[in-house]
Amino acid sequence: MDLIKELEKQQMKAEAPVANVGDTVRVHVRIKEGSRERIQVFEGIVIAKKHGGVEETITVRRLAYGVGVEKVFPIHSPSIEKIETVRKGYVRRAKLYYLRGRVGKAAKIREKL
Repeated sequence: MDLIKELEKQQMKAEAPVANVGDTVRVHVRIKEGSRERIQVFEGIVIAKKHGGVEETITVRRLAYGVGVEKVFPIHSPSIEKIETVRKGYVRRAKLYYLRGRVGKAAKIREKL
């Protein structure tokens, strides 16, 4: 078990980005296309955090042209350049799956002051 924990420590980032459920975040992902590399930004609301340690993930949801798009990002993945918080949200739930059935003002989250 100690060997597994040591391997996981090597894979983890030194400073894990802070992204809580309800926050609006901007995730910068490094994408490799052939021999070229670029950074793509995905902005949305964090609706779920799962697991812990090296396999910790966040689910980010946004509306693109009226269609809901969700992506799951492993926090400690080397392809994640950075996660910046745009605004902090005040929620009383661990998972915000109810936002999937809402659009417009109904899908709004209060801001934490």
